[in-house]
Amino acid sequence: MNILKLLTLGTLAIILNACGGGNTAASDLFVIKFDGNKKQLQQNQSTGISITNKKEKTITKVTYSINGKEVILTDNKINLNLPKVGAKTLKAVIEYEGGSAEINKKFILFAKNRPALYTYTIINEYPHDIKAFTQGLEFHNDTLYEGTGKISSLRQVDYKTGEIIKNIDLDKSIFGEGITILKDKLYQLTWQNKIGFIYDINKFEKIDRFAYGKSKEGWGLCNDGKVLYKSDGTEKIWTLNPDTLIEEDYIEIYTHNSKLIKINELEYVDGKIYANTWQPKKEVAVIINPSSGAVEGVINFAGLKSKVTQHKEVDVLNGIAYHPTRKTFFITGKYWDKMFEVKIEKK
Repeated sequence: MNILKLLTLGTLAIILNACGGGNTAASDLFVIKFDGNKKQLQQNQSTGISITNKKEKTITKVTYSINGKEVILTDNKINLNLPKVGAKTLKAVIEYEGGSAEINKKFILFAKNRPALYTYTIINEYPHDIKAFTQGLEFHNDTLYEGTGKISSLRQVDYKTGEIIKNIDLDKSIFGEGITILKDKLYQLTWQNKIGFIYDINKFEKIDRFAYGKSKEGWGLCNDGKVLYKSDGTEKIWTLNPDTLIEEDYIEIYTHNSKLIKINELEYVDGKIYANTWQPKKEVAVIINPSSGAVEGVINFAGLKSKVTQHKEVDVLNGIAYHPTRKTFFITGKYWDKMFEVKIEKK
């Protein structure tokens, strides 16, 4: 290597160091801290922010943003009145003598309030197919629709008698999951096949399919009359455009102090998402704010499973459907021989 090349490389290194280099150099200069060095914060909480200036540089300007949106500090405090809970990244762009640097701090934004506790009262009991590995449950015009897994199918059911009126079997390679009905179309997820199916609800026949986007798997499905909500076994619930079936956004599901995963069958009722959670040792469901992802309620369904016929294959509670005329919920489980009509009540 000749002398000219050595001089050029040396000059380049000096310039890069003067500009603060990359992320490694930036972290050598500055660190962001919350008051008390907190990493877990609550929605709408106000907290102080400070910059540790390791090399005592003269700072001329600091611009803050969270997940790409600029935020303004007042008296070195930030109000975390963000619309969604979940994982966040606070970024500071620091202008200082001789250059600029960008540093990040990851944190979790939890729900502001502890979820309210709910219980249930049984109104009626109805027969349910003991061979059904229930994955999705939804009413349409007083008729119950059920999606099953393992021996996967889509069914039209008389909920009062448990009689299967119509049935569509899925291919043996398909593991059926959640269902929902919107504008005379029924949507059905599959677990790990990365596809969903679309049916004409009136003709009760399959008319199309769609592919998943970034979501890992298919678990639960519901809708608010405009968009579809899809759980995938993680803490995320995705929103899908029903016309394109594109995953356009997502919420992350958090309580006041924890992340919720394995969110299963979904039902949308009066502006909230009611969700089964896959917990083999707990019979619970949660009430989720679909705008923020905050868990606003926990429903204790303890005791329901003990009321069904006990056999070696009886499995977890899964299946929640709301009857809009009766204003009651219908609850069942995998390989349960009963379905329960219940009222959910705040404790």
